[in-house]
Amino acid sequence: MTTTTATTTGAGTKGFRRAGARTPRGRSEQRSAWAMAAPALIGLFLFLGIPALLALGLSFTNARLISPEGPSFVGVDNYARAFTNDPSFVRSLLNTFYFAAVVVPVQAGLGLVLALLVNQKVRGVNIFRTIFFLPVVTSMVVVSILWTFMYQETGLVNSMLSRLTGGAFEGVAWLQEPATAMPAIMVLSVWQGVGFHMIIWLAGLQTIPEELYEAAGMDGANLWQQFRHVTWPGLRPTLVFVAVTITIAAFGLFVQIDVMTRGGPLDSTTTIIFHAVRKGFREQEVGYGAALSLIFFVLVLIVSLIQRRLTQEK
Repeated sequence: MTTTTATTTGAGTKGFRRAGARTPRGRSEQRSAWAMAAPALIGLFLFLGIPALLALGLSFTNARLISPEGPSFVGVDNYARAFTNDPSFVRSLLNTFYFAAVVVPVQAGLGLVLALLVNQKVRGVNIFRTIFFLPVVTSMVVVSILWTFMYQETGLVNSMLSRLTGGAFEGVAWLQEPATAMPAIMVLSVWQGVGFHMIIWLAGLQTIPEELYEAAGMDGANLWQQFRHVTWPGLRPTLVFVAVTITIAAFGLFVQIDVMTRGGPLDSTTTIIFHAVRKGFREQEVGYGAALSLIFFVLVLIVSLIQRRLTQEK
């Protein structure tokens, strides 16, 4: 009897909502909603939808920026070329995964540590928040140029390491050696981006009720137990956001490479985005560059979905 009543009530509610949507007031609200959303939807279609469709179409052609002949259809040849006849693309794929595998956990973990430190209620903590966040608002181009000078053999990094080791450390051309170029860019990238994710972690920490920590303290939980059983579960939604945003940024690595190494030495710092730009614009192979861009899009989409699946609440 109760089930029948609930079902009837639910059906009646749905019918009432549908009927309400047909009223003049409901139709007026719908028109107002679409009118307010229209500028954003139009901009999204013009600047994202149309370029994506054009890139999809170009990826099946041999289009070039400057060519006396028009583009011709080549099917999936561009995609086959990327995986079978382009060693630079395979190297860029490995470099991108290498960069993301190191930067994502290091930057997320360091951001959480900094957030825990600046979340303390002590005098002058806002000064440290500003200092940690300052690199985020600095242009990546400017940061890359400054760090390029710092990584020179006579730069600040070598001078500091030489002083710390009492002169035992000899200068290294960090950006000219295949073994050190990518790690050097990783250090720069973590330093520049950790402040942003510190703020995100800090926002998540401040949503956790203080009563939970008080209850845990009354039960005899130490700091590690409070973090494990109170802080970390409360940061679950924040973890998903931080992991996805850092991963997308890591896979989109371009500015540092373009300014500091140009993909060298020996393609040791070439990434997917840099390789796509190099092929599409500098070497004028627009069709092939479009194919590389779509491969990048699918790759980021798959990784983001896997992260979402692994970090979602069960």
